[in-house]
Amino acid sequence: MKISVLGCGRWGTFLAWYLDRSGQQVSLYGRPGSARMEALLRTRSNGVTTLPQTVALTQSLENALEPATLVVSVGSQSLRSLLREIAARTPGREKRLVLCMKGLETGTGKRLSTIVEEELPGARAAVWLGPGHVQEFTAGIPNCMVLDSRDEELKEELIAAFSSRLIRFYYGRDLIGNEIGGASKNVIGIAAGMLDGLGLSSLKGALMSRGTREIARLIKSLGGNELSAYGLCHLGDYEATVFSPYSHNRQYGEAFVKGEPYNALAEGRATVQALMLLADQTGVALPICQAVHQVLYQGADPRETLDGLFSRSLKQEF
Repeated sequence: MKISVLGCGRWGTFLAWYLDRSGQQVSLYGRPGSARMEALLRTRSNGVTTLPQTVALTQSLENALEPATLVVSVGSQSLRSLLREIAARTPGREKRLVLCMKGLETGTGKRLSTIVEEELPGARAAVWLGPGHVQEFTAGIPNCMVLDSRDEELKEELIAAFSSRLIRFYYGRDLIGNEIGGASKNVIGIAAGMLDGLGLSSLKGALMSRGTREIARLIKSLGGNELSAYGLCHLGDYEATVFSPYSHNRQYGEAFVKGEPYNALAEGRATVQALMLLADQTGVALPICQAVHQVLYQGADPRETLDGLFSRSLKQEF
């Protein structure tokens, strides 16, 4: 399969490495002026992943859009603008997009596959979600992930092409639940980092059980299967998000409460705004997400807010 990976960050670079390893013909695209792409052009390495010579590197979006299959790994809030660029440059051409990000659009609360439907109505879209860190995959440590799509034929073709001993793919059966679960687990990861930063790591068990339950209620209210919150895209991703030293969201939450700078992308920061919008629209209570939002955006004291969260009345629903 001829594939272009759009986005040369940590995950996008790994995806190019992995897809080449699984036998695909791969090119990796980064925008002109991107410091990450400039480093890859010089050394073919980002310090974690080293790309073989069989992966082509390009800064030309036109060249990157030549394959019919595009694997997209950009910040979730940049997806709509990228799709508009794709639409302008490839009018009338059928595209297959595999979205490898976990987020929701801040201003609308929309899922990423919905944004594809709006901006590229003729495209066939799938999502690639679930646990795993680049550092572990490149060290040969395997994991299980999920591919989901409304297009059953596309889903089966991608799973057959992408599966390997390193990543075993499961068939997703609930696009709504898997996308909401994958995006919201990053917010739980920020909360976990805050607990770490405050010396309250022992509360992660309560965080995990309560977080899964509130997201299950949200998924159900949006028309998905609430059991998806207990699958690989949410609860099944907690080990990689709530505990891992490699988790950007956990690291961000810890740095925030310690007053330390953190410059890497933590998707949960934007996602929590979208979740508050969905909470208003559905009437579903999201106490953990609300607590994270209050700390990040409303100046609430982290210790008082989290203490209040875990000392709620026993009669209140979590």
